[in-house]
Amino acid sequence: MAKFKKKTKTEESIPTSALPDIIFMLLFFFMVTTVLREQELLVEQKLPQASQLQKLEKKSLISYLYVGKPKNPSMYGSEPRIQANDALITTNDILLWVNQEKDNLSEAERDQIYISLKADRDVKMGPIADIQLELREADARKILYASVGKTTAE
Repeated sequence: MAKFKKKTKTEESIPTSALPDIIFMLLFFFMVTTVLREQELLVEQKLPQASQLQKLEKKSLISYLYVGKPKNPSMYGSEPRIQANDALITTNDILLWVNQEKDNLSEAERDQIYISLKADRDVKMGPIADIQLELREADARKILYASVGKTTAE
């Protein structure tokens, strides 16, 4: 008589041939559904109009400074404030902030950094001049002034 051997549970193995497909499907799912975080504005922004606009090719070299009245005047006051990377800073902190932004870039790109100044149209020129002076001291001389396109009335 022939002997039949019973399979035990320890001999059964889990097939792993579909495992790479499952991993790539999960990777693709998370890549598609992930939303990159944008900065939350803590200051009001109504950009002025401009007649000549130019777009830059390499946006990784741009660091943004927002200037405007705080959205929460009871906490921050009613005077125009400067926002950099989700935090309100003073003009004395700009030098430190520029150096931190330059440290995030590669050695070759540090001299090519652009500072985009997004100032509210109601902000007076005094705070803007103070910011320009601090940026000069930080050796960040490429300043972009953000605006909206000129609307044409017909």
